[in-house]
Amino acid sequence: MSAIGIHPRRTASIPETSDWGIALAVAAALISGLAIYLNAFAVKQLPDAAVFTTVKNGVAAAVLVMGSLTVGGARDLRAIDRRQWPAVLAVAVVGGSVPFVLFFTGLAAASAPSAAFVQKTLFIWVALLAVPFLREALGIATVSGLALLVIGQTLVLPPDGLVWGSDETLILAATLLWAVETVLVRRLLAGIPSHAMAALRMALGLPILAAYLVIAGKAESVARLTPGQWAWTLLTGLILAAYVATWFAALKRAPASVVTSVLVVGVVATGALNALTRGTAPSSTVVAGYLLIVAAAALIIAWSRSAARRVAGALRRAEPVRARAG
Repeated sequence: MSAIGIHPRRTASIPETSDWGIALAVAAALISGLAIYLNAFAVKQLPDAAVFTTVKNGVAAAVLVMGSLTVGGARDLRAIDRRQWPAVLAVAVVGGSVPFVLFFTGLAAASAPSAAFVQKTLFIWVALLAVPFLREALGIATVSGLALLVIGQTLVLPPDGLVWGSDETLILAATLLWAVETVLVRRLLAGIPSHAMAALRMALGLPILAAYLVIAGKAESVARLTPGQWAWTLLTGLILAAYVATWFAALKRAPASVVTSVLVVGVVATGALNALTRGTAPSSTVVAGYLLIVAAAALIIAWSRSAARRVAGALRRAEPVRARAG
């Protein structure tokens, strides 16, 4: 009991409250929007998407492992229950390796807006999985917010503007795997610090990616990368490390359905960066979609905070009753 119970007090500098979880989810959404935008350029600068993914993930893994070790990661690793390791390894497969190959292979040919749209449907799949597997309740406000998110994304990138092919199918497959990972991680974070889980996810997934490069005969390409290509992988690797650390920290503190819904705001960030690059303002329909996405995220956040306060109030009222009964 003590080994698990003291983790938050010894290693966490950020309070483990729902409000902080939501704030971290907003930060992760902004990082995600930047990452999608930059990755769409970076993946085209390297000879192969799998090479880009593996090197970039290697950078992120190194950063996350070093960061975790500075706050007691070795101790946290020893404290993991042996029964949890199969789930940890599953996270490395369905989260830290296979979907990256699928996603960046698709991203190499797909446009940044299309990739952002497909990947941001993550909130739908997580919400569907969170109800039976995480016992998360979806109130009317949350369901309404989810519906508004779908409408907002449709306005940003309507069906007639969304090109669908094998590349988008790969991105969707990666997104479904990440949805499964989100559920697994949310359960594991009940006993494992988020910094340790983030480091494990990337570090254990890296050998799988490296093995794929060897089997596919692409490992030699790593040695032939130019300084410019290394610069792209270092930049995107650092951003990936920041995203995973922030995302897992958010999942530690707030419901999975809420966190992934807030991540959709990343679409707005990606769209804004694309507009700035092209020097053209988005249409009024797209702007309406962006506003709807932000409003939907705000609705879900408000409902989540209200629900958290109700639960906290009920626990406070029940405390004197338990004390008298004891």
